[in-house]
Amino acid sequence: MSLPILTARECGEKIAAEAVQSQAALVFGQESCGLSGEDLMQCNFHAYIPANPEYSSLNLAAAVQTFTYEIFQAAELEQARPKDYHFHYPANRDMAYFYGHLEKVLKDIGFIIPQHPGQMMQRLKWLFNRARPDEKELNILRGILSAIEKHTDRLTGKTEK
Repeated sequence: MSLPILTARECGEKIAAEAVQSQAALVFGQESCGLSGEDLMQCNFHAYIPANPEYSSLNLAAAVQTFTYEIFQAAELEQARPKDYHFHYPANRDMAYFYGHLEKVLKDIGFIIPQHPGQMMQRLKWLFNRARPDEKELNILRGILSAIEKHTDRLTGKTEK
């Protein structure tokens, strides 16, 4: 399973646009082995540099230079655009809390079976990372999860936590 893949140019455009209202980062791995699977799972997107197929390997310095150039170019265009932003993206910490809450509720209602979790949560993380909910939307989703918890608590006779 993989995340959405962006070219260096698309990545630069996305970072330039999103960095106006929230933090954004590029993550590079070691030149010899790249990022670990665990590190890759923390990312919202994967990106690549379209290169000559006969020599598609770039060293880390060249890759960093290429991505930062694309961000610089996109930022120049972004500054010229009229600003009409009405949203803020949640911090990674807030998304992590949401994913923990989502997993708990899905286990509580029997959607995720603890003995056979499979890759359900990873797929759901990718789905929400692609959707890129803003802070208000994330609060709505957390409210839905809380309402489900209250409803199932009433059904099962559990008292308020």
